[in-house]
Amino acid sequence: MDFQYILEKLYEMTAFSNIAADPLFLVMYALGFVLLYLGIVKHYEPLLLIPIAFGILLANFPGGGMGVNAADGMGIVHMDGKEFDVYHMGLPEIAHDMGLMNMLYYGLIKSGLLPPIIFMGVGALTDFGPMLRNLKLAIFGAAAQVGIFTVILVAIGSGAFTPQEAASLGIIGGADGPTAIYTTIHLAPHLLGPIAIAAYSYMALVPVIIPLVARLLMTKDEFLINMKQQEKLYPNKQEIKNLRAAKIIFPIFVTVLVAIIVPSAVSLIGMLMFGNLIKEIGSDTGRIADAASNAIMNTATIFLGLCVGATMTVESFLNWQTIGIVVGGFLAFAISIAGGILLVKLFNLFSKKKINPLVGACGLSAVPMASRVANELALQHDPKNNILNFCMSSNISGVIGSAVAAGVLISFLQ
Repeated sequence: MDFQYILEKLYEMTAFSNIAADPLFLVMYALGFVLLYLGIVKHYEPLLLIPIAFGILLANFPGGGMGVNAADGMGIVHMDGKEFDVYHMGLPEIAHDMGLMNMLYYGLIKSGLLPPIIFMGVGALTDFGPMLRNLKLAIFGAAAQVGIFTVILVAIGSGAFTPQEAASLGIIGGADGPTAIYTTIHLAPHLLGPIAIAAYSYMALVPVIIPLVARLLMTKDEFLINMKQQEKLYPNKQEIKNLRAAKIIFPIFVTVLVAIIVPSAVSLIGMLMFGNLIKEIGSDTGRIADAASNAIMNTATIFLGLCVGATMTVESFLNWQTIGIVVGGFLAFAISIAGGILLVKLFNLFSKKKINPLVGACGLSAVPMASRVANELALQHDPKNNILNFCMSSNISGVIGSAVAAGVLISFLQ
């Protein structure tokens, strides 16, 4: 055994030979480093972008066996020249034959387990009070879903996406990462990586996108509409006398209503409302509410991010379809914001009691970031114009609206 042979074996043992054979691995490393930079330095959605970025790095080190191989519609995975029927394999068998990350993906992600768990945590962190106090404003959260269905129609019309893929793309307009992931798992699992990256990237860019769309569509006078002054001029005739009781009844009522009308949305809405219910009950369920909103949610977020990142291999990510997802996702996001703003402007034409269109811009699921951004915009034009609670009304309804929209799409297209 000569020295040259030893060097060749050492070279083959490392990832350098694979990278030299396919330099596109370097593009994925660059993407991972960019996402790490955004999460660590810029603080853009660090709880998700950092695990996703690290998952990308893990998946794209040749020979590491940490990349996720998505199954086709029949549950068949093609890997290293072999076929695996993952729908008929146990998790230990998947771990042994396909690697640890595939076991986590099929056990936690493809099964649909983690997105509802995260929704439970979101519910335990959310106060529905602002929406219940201003139920009329909740309609603007529904209007913001227009971006989802507009992009779906455009994507199908382009011929580049199947209806299932178009639905997974359009749901990005709801600005809700778990909802986008849940929809994609059911309709187009092979697009999970780029869909998740686009969804969470645009959520992180809410402070950029909302001001951009708002300044394009709103006048200076509209930015100055003071909601508190409007409340004094035209007070609500009906007020909730027992808000605590209403906050306990509301999640139960919504769960039952959604279960009857859109059963396929129950896994998301039901867990969201359950998390909120245990929060609102108070001290009797305080321990499990704390667990849902902290330890359980954080654990789910870690594995969700790593597994989503691990789906982003060279083969699945570097293609023209991914570029279409990035562009289409931005359009869905921007159109959703514009839809909410335009509906408020239309409402103001026929109502004495004016609403600041920034309330409509918050009809996204990015709670509470969208509301904070809109409130900051209003305060920039008038330091006394605090509209945060009003924005939260449409913002919270947007969470419910996007989950219901996902259920409708899954019912029609799965």
